[in-house]
Formats: sequence, C-alpha cells, structure tokens
Amino acid sequence: MSGTELAHAYWADVVRPILERALPDVPRAAGRLGTGSDVLGLDDDTSRDHDWGLRLTLLVPADRAGEVDELLAESLPAAYQGWPTAFPLTWDPTARHRVEVAAPADFVRSCTGLDVGGDLTVPDWLSLTGQSVLEVTAGPVFEDTAGEITALRERLAWYPHDVWLHVLAADWTRIGHELPFVGRTGQRGDGLGSRLIAARLVTTLVRLGFLLERRWPPYPKWAGTLFGRLPVAPSADRHLAEALAAPTWQERDAALRAACEALHARQRAVGLPTLDGPACEPFFDRPFTGLRDGVAGTLRGAITDPEVRVLSHRGGIEQWVDDVGTLTDKDLRGRLAQVLIGEGAERSQG
Repeated sequence: MSGTELAHAYWADVVRPILERALPDVPRAAGRLGTGSDVLGLDDDTSRDHDWGLRLTLLVPADRAGEVDELLAESLPAAYQGWPTAFPLTWDPTARHRVEVAAPADFVRSCTGLDVGGDLTVPDWLSLTGQSVLEVTAGPVFEDTAGEITALRERLAWYPHDVWLHVLAADWTRIGHELPFVGRTGQRGDGLGSRLIAARLVTTLVRLGFLLERRWPPYPKWAGTLFGRLPVAPSADRHLAEALAAPTWQERDAALRAACEALHARQRAVGLPTLDGPACEPFFDRPFTGLRDGVAGTLRGAITDPEVRVLSHRGGIEQWVDDVGTLTDKDLRGRLAQVLIGEGAERSQG
C-alpha cells in the first residue's frame, strides 16, 4: 500500500467517522499534502524508514483548528493497520498524531510563504520553488466540502503566461552563457571542468523541460524520475544521459547540442515562440557549440506585461540560487525576490 492509499484509508475508516460523530458541522478538506515522497507518488520500501506512516492533512476553518486537533488527540486509536497513529518526525521528535490540522490559507502559506487567495505579484510568483508548490498541488485531496483548498490549488496550477515566458527565457540565457565552455575546457585538457559544466547545463535543461510542459519541478532527488515522465523526455533524456556519460568533450558537446535542439523543438510544438531553424550554432570560429542569440530573445519579445518586460534576465528563485537552506526558507525566498527583482527592474529602466 502506498502512503497516499494508506492516508485515504485512514481518513475513511478512522478520522472522518470521528469528525462525523463529534463535529459534523465543521467544513473540512482532507488529503495527503505537504512533505514526503508519497505526496509525489514516489514512495517505496525505503521510504518507510522515516517520516512515513499515518500522515494526513486536515483543513478546517482557522477558529476550529485547535478544537479539531484536540478532538483527534483524544479520540484516535493507538494504531491502524499495524501503523501507530502517534510517532515522531525528523523535524519533530515528539510522538504525536500526524494529522496536520490547519486552515486552508494557513497551510498554503506554510508551504509557499504566500497568501495565495489574494493578488499575487510578479515577485510572489518568482519566489516560488517547484517543490513548495507541489507540496500544495501534487498530493490527492480526498474530500473538500468548502472548496477552498481546491480553489487555492487551481490558483497555483501554473505561472501567468508572461511570467512563464520570462522564466523560460532565463533558463535559455543560462544555457547560452556556458554551453561553449564544455568544449573549451575539454580542449585545454580539463576533463573534470568540462564535466562539471556539462552537469550544470543538464540540470538547467531538465528544469527547462519541466517549464516547457507546464509542470512544477520537484527538488533534485526526484527531478530525473519525474522528468522521465514528461512528454519531452523521449526526445531529450537520452541526449542528457549521454552528455553526462560521454568520455570525450566532443561527444559531450554533441549530446548537449542534441538536447538543446530537442527542447527547442518541443517549445515550438507546444506553441511557444521559437527561432526559425536550429537553436544552436558554432561558437564563432571555434570548434564548440554555442546557442543562437535569439533563442531567449524571441521569448522575451513576446512578453506584453510591462512589469515583466523590465525585469532582468535572472528568472525565478531556483534560477538564482541552488542552496537548499535558501530554497526551503519561504520567508527568505520572498525577501530575495523583492530585492533582486527590484534591482533588476531599476537597471532595466535606466
């Protein structure tokens, strides 16, 4: 039984009957949301060695959350299907029930740092990590009597169109900055340096694949697994794997060029702006691959929102930094977005 199947059974057989008997008037939503590989549908036997078990998200009005939590603490059985209802987590050593009780807006804010029910600004959107959104949107909702969490999940389905173009352009810009260096370092006999740059480019190309398919990327542990399920994967993943495994810089360069062309073709197929012809070209008169200047520019040229048009080429938070501590700190992400986007807009305006 997967974690989400266990959570659904726990809700139906144990938690829901308790609420029906004691608090039938309380609006509620129940699901398996938040952290955990089971939220992404990726849990296996190894997942059960920590933070796996009878976990459930229960969303109720803010003024009833304490009452509901106390009711469950008093009423839940000691175990269900052989699993304890109270157990510690890696970030909370207290053995207590793991039905997370919160108001819908508060739960979403705890994941994203945002009041998603209000108007989201451009910096708000760019402060989001894919994983923070997936903690809200990826897992199943078993019941939603008020419809509030369903509406909030729909709000986070994807970026506004012009913000989407902006983050796509930022990744292409990032690729263009370093693509020729795979060959240049290799030509100098620096095989390790060539591989390091190739790995950075593969990371960016994988994220670009998620963006093209309008899918929020997970944190790195699951990026390869979920990339393999994207529509773009059959045309790109072989080349990405070859770029990482290639024994020579020439083979590495050729594999990355093929991956760029596959993603550029997919961009055209989904109806987004692309250049006529290939995405790549020779890097001046050197024997390395470069990215054509207009690959990112044609996306930026299609942006009509003036607030997005003036942004620098940085993109979103996951395109600025890869420090785990930063990316998992929702408050810090928001502050960085405000500062960096504000600075970029000021430079663009003069």
